[in-house]
Amino acid sequence: MKTDHPIYLFLSAGPEAFRVLTGGYELAGPYRFSSLTLKGLERRVDGLFEPEGHSGPVYVVEFQGQRAERAWYNLLTKIGLYGEEHPQRDVIGVGIFLREADVPTYPRWANGLTAPLLNVVLRRVLPDWLAREPDNPYVAVFAPLLIDDDADLRARASALWRTVQEAPLAEGVRDILSQVLEFWFFERFRGLTAKEVWAMLNLVTPIQETKAYQSIFAEGKAEGRAEGKAEGRAEGRAEGRNEGWAEGEAQGLAKGKADDLKRLLRRRFDTMPYWAEQRIDAASVAQLDAWLDGIFEANSLEALIGTERH
Repeated sequence: MKTDHPIYLFLSAGPEAFRVLTGGYELAGPYRFSSLTLKGLERRVDGLFEPEGHSGPVYVVEFQGQRAERAWYNLLTKIGLYGEEHPQRDVIGVGIFLREADVPTYPRWANGLTAPLLNVVLRRVLPDWLAREPDNPYVAVFAPLLIDDDADLRARASALWRTVQEAPLAEGVRDILSQVLEFWFFERFRGLTAKEVWAMLNLVTPIQETKAYQSIFAEGKAEGRAEGKAEGRAEGRAEGRNEGWAEGEAQGLAKGKADDLKRLLRRRFDTMPYWAEQRIDAASVAQLDAWLDGIFEANSLEALIGTERH
């Protein structure tokens, strides 16, 4: 299950999100959440909590959804780079892992529970949260990660959705938690159509209007179309003719849509065979649009774009 995007989206919901996700660590005083690219080695910190108006520690948060042996060293590097830029601050690294098996072995001292590194395993801390605070919307959104039985999760889906919708939350926070919960239901039940997932949640919003749909598609579409249009304009202008520019932009638009589709298919089905890439690259813009519109309705890559031809 893909978790990086919803984890960082969740953390942006504020101090209560930090407390739940870290198993009880609390931010003392006001903090500002952001992402940051550190100079020097150009390392990106995706989750950063900086104190606002007080001398509390800075928290550098890194999430690992699968095992990576260099994860602790990667986090230590980011702590060091941030500390080098801000030498008058205390910096604490928070390593968040999905399962115990995802925690790297080395350095061995990093697997303690004290600063400068905090080790948080979601499967270790979140079940207790769910048992203690089942009506906490910050906890409810993690149910798709914690409830192993599909039938049980299906039965509880609408109640989990109501927990988020009926809680006394600021609208911006409610939107964030709704996106996270919906995103993980799509990831958990990949064999279902979008309509079936929404029926489970008692949702009636059209697919194009849901925040999870927009979240999944927006980044890929923006990047692919911008890149494709830029290539198209450059190609057309280099020819110095209006028709060359138009043709180049059209080609760039098709390339952008093809890149969008390939990126999203990899996320949806975890596969992208060579024959499928060729078919997508050769498709018209109209065909690419049709495939993009149908991506959530398809149960497999082959069901969407057809099977390999021999």
